Amino acid sequence: MDERKTVTNLRSVFFLKKNIILISSLSATLLFILFGVFFNDFLTNSFAIIVDAIVSYFGWFYILGGFLFLVVCIYLGFSKYGKLRLGKDSDRPEYSTRTWIAMLFTAGIGVGLVFWGIAEPVSHYETPPAGEGLTAGAADTAITSSIFHWGLGVWAIYGIVALCIAYFQYRKNLPALPSSVFYPILKNKIYGPIGKTIDSYAVFMVALNTSVVLGMSAIQLTSGINYLWDVPNNFATQVIIIAIMTVLFMISTSSGVNRGMKYLSNTNMLLGCLLIVGVFLLGPSVKIINIMINSTADYIGTLLPASLRLETFAENPWIENWTIFYWAWMCAWTPFVGSFIARISKGRTIREFILGVLVAPTGIAIVWFSVMGGSAIHLIREAGLTSLIDIVNTNNSAALFAFLDYFPFSSILNIIAVIVITLFFITSADSVTYTLSMYSKNGDANPPNRLKMLWGVLFAGGSIVLIMSGGIEPMKNVVIAITFPFYILIGFMCYSIVKDVRKKKLTKQSKQRVVPIDSTAEKKVQVR
Repeated sequence: MDERKTVTNLRSVFFLKKNIILISSLSATLLFILFGVFFNDFLTNSFAIIVDAIVSYFGWFYILGGFLFLVVCIYLGFSKYGKLRLGKDSDRPEYSTRTWIAMLFTAGIGVGLVFWGIAEPVSHYETPPAGEGLTAGAADTAITSSIFHWGLGVWAIYGIVALCIAYFQYRKNLPALPSSVFYPILKNKIYGPIGKTIDSYAVFMVALNTSVVLGMSAIQLTSGINYLWDVPNNFATQVIIIAIMTVLFMISTSSGVNRGMKYLSNTNMLLGCLLIVGVFLLGPSVKIINIMINSTADYIGTLLPASLRLETFAENPWIENWTIFYWAWMCAWTPFVGSFIARISKGRTIREFILGVLVAPTGIAIVWFSVMGGSAIHLIREAGLTSLIDIVNTNNSAALFAFLDYFPFSSILNIIAVIVITLFFITSADSVTYTLSMYSKNGDANPPNRLKMLWGVLFAGGSIVLIMSGGIEPMKNVVIAITFPFYILIGFMCYSIVKDVRKKKLTKQSKQRVVPIDSTAEKKVQVR
């Protein structure tokens, strides 16, 4: 009897009792991590074949889907439905526009932009999507291609998921879960096995990806500080970095969105701006301005053909290795990025939301790649520092630090860069932990800290185990393979929200009063 009571108490502490989403996603994540440890070779070979098949046979689907998601975002934002508010008509935004943009950006792809700000443009400069590398034309193409991969396309994937979740959560009073988006299609089945499966799958997908990314970030950061300060680049250092970052993001997430995440995001954006301004002033300022203007024009002018570009007869794997890979990899983050952006977007109109989610991060990407990538290519072309290409090819995680070494006050710039990378990761991990805890508590917007700690420990332990076993690279293929079905689900999300906003004509009466989807759904939400 006492043993049963003890087990029951343990289940209550870790929220396992009758929590299908948490139990299933947690079990699947642990299973795949252990599988990556003990069956590394099998995982490497089998999932590499699966990913190659997905990219080869369904690459067109990723390209076409990404473009259609952008079209749906633009349609909803700039049609008459853009006036609809995410919430009641009387609701107003909880956060200032500056804080909102800082939070959505740092939670999304901030850390990736810092790491790839040098490595990607230099890679494209050496091996462009078309034509000869290491030329003036390749230099222009390199910046534009980098902006394309971090601009409207990827934020349309994030944005449409975020908009759908925010719309059905705040305007239709449904739980803050991915399954709620499918209410116009599934009706009350979202509360049954189908809805639970969708939510569990989303949690599992993000949790596994987070363990992989935490491990990758530790490896990259260790490589960077080894380059700067000759700190040993070994497993022990990586474990220490993971432990430190885990403690920091768990402290942040336990303080809540309105404190830790808010303040860290604003601080990080300020430091990021300081780094960019420093490189701009100390680097080829006039050249950077020219690059920024030219790249913006090229990006706008080539957006449509680049969004639908596929290799047909040419034997160039660039599209598969870069664009399709990016779309597939970013898809793994959409449930968490979407839900977190939805959480901080209550009270904004659909038009405000679309402009903020699409335009602001794209503008940041244009500035970042023009300053960082443009300066790097300038150093290679004008100063003859071709060693930067070698560093990108052999150790791209150290590319940013090697690049900053060429500037005056490089030690200060490198310290700022390390802090920015660390804070970007903390804010991303903070928002991931919050979102998965929210999902695990059936859409509770204020999940308990114990649940956040559980996910934080899982991320840290999983990443350490994967690094130790050499399973980071194979697990990247696993993540891409398991996220493919979710890309299909995003298509149904688009259909679901368009169907709902168009089912009634917008009249003055409908703008003033928001009617729940139906009384049954509203009662179920209240019970939950």
